[in-house]
Amino acid sequence: MLPLRLSAVVSSLILCFLFPPLLCLGIRSFPTTADDGAFFHYSEAPEYRNGAGCPVSSTRVSLPSWDPSLVHIAMTLDSGYLRGSIAAVNSVLRHSSCPENVFFHFIAAEFDPASPRVLTRLVGSIFPSLNFKVYIFREDTVINLISSSIRQALENPLNYARNYLGDMLDACVSRVIYLDSDVVVVDDVGKLWRAPITRERVIAAPEYCHANFTKYFTDEFWNDPLLSRVFSTRKPCYFNTGVMVMDLAKWREGNYRRKIENWMELQRKKRIYELGSLPPFLLVFGGNVEAIDHRWNQHGLGGDNLNGVCRSLHPGPVSLLHWSGKGKPWVRLDEKKPCPLDSLWEPYDLYKQVKDRVRDQNWGFSSSILVGYAHDLL
Repeated sequence: MLPLRLSAVVSSLILCFLFPPLLCLGIRSFPTTADDGAFFHYSEAPEYRNGAGCPVSSTRVSLPSWDPSLVHIAMTLDSGYLRGSIAAVNSVLRHSSCPENVFFHFIAAEFDPASPRVLTRLVGSIFPSLNFKVYIFREDTVINLISSSIRQALENPLNYARNYLGDMLDACVSRVIYLDSDVVVVDDVGKLWRAPITRERVIAAPEYCHANFTKYFTDEFWNDPLLSRVFSTRKPCYFNTGVMVMDLAKWREGNYRRKIENWMELQRKKRIYELGSLPPFLLVFGGNVEAIDHRWNQHGLGGDNLNGVCRSLHPGPVSLLHWSGKGKPWVRLDEKKPCPLDSLWEPYDLYKQVKDRVRDQNWGFSSSILVGYAHDLL
């Protein structure tokens, strides 16, 4: 009989080979010239190393995601929020006791102005030893399901990429932490990774049962006895989808992507909510979330969606700060109008601005290194 750890590795390898992600294509690195105008670049991050007692990772093989020692984190990667994403990665690595065992899955939009290839090279230049893949998200997968929202930024197709992680990531990745780009982690992410997900539950996240849950849906929804009955056997609480631990094995088995899409399709026909990608998650998972400590999502620091006013921390300890809402710390800092808590984000910022124009910037990467994967989700 194989030892338990070896059995897990063998089982994961079988899953990866038998059930690969749909239509994987390689993104390769090539030297690139910078666009005209001001060129924004980043300082190289420190090289973070594992502490004593960390498991030995095997991430130098061709299929690193099967390694059972890894902590998997999924994030979106786009030019508009790139500065936030880089700060978030930096914060995760700085506070992790085993940073070499963290593996990032970045989801980039197919038609991002910076292109997924450039974003991939940029991440590799900032974090030379980072374990990561970049996946191309086909926007036409979801574009016809998106309805208008109270804030245009909430209509970005990339906001819905979290719905498709079960399809995009390798089948052997059975658990992932999803993080928004406007967070910083100030604790060991391994603690969040080990959050239990019991029984039939699929996701774990901090819940906020004091919040007015009814405001996330329209009167048309609540006045329809058939629709509102969805919560008749549950006691739903608000949770923020910007920080979630997801059991991808259960997600795939229960076809939760399709359940979310069903509500999005109904929203196109009948206005049942206002807030972008959040309400479908509430409809599917509200009242059936594995609650974890509030310290893992001190959210709302970006202010409200209309005025972006400054907010303070919730009472209690803090492991993750989340600038959800209209205002982002990098924007306010650049405008010299920061909120008091934006100073907690600034130490993780690796961004620098070169005022002079930079032309013919060579990224200096070998074109032979495979650095990403593309997925066709149709």
